[in-house]
Amino acid sequence: MTTHKATTIVGKGGKVILEDLPFTEGVEVEVTVTTASKDDRPWPPEHPMGGTVIRYDEPFEPACPPEEWEALR
Repeated sequence: MTTHKATTIVGKGGKVILEDLPFTEGVEVEVTVTTASKDDRPWPPEHPMGGTVIRYDEPFEPACPPEEWEALR
């Protein structure tokens, strides 16, 4: 299997044209399309909290004091 990487721009109607490929005519190829930029997320985010930073100050501490747990009563 031979791998060839090409970069191009998506044209009108979502069409992608690849030219000057190093394969002979009639050879079957598999095409995978990915974006070149990692920062292509939609803005505004689809989810209201999308893209926000989540921080846990004390991740292993209980949310409330153990004395208030109903399961221990």
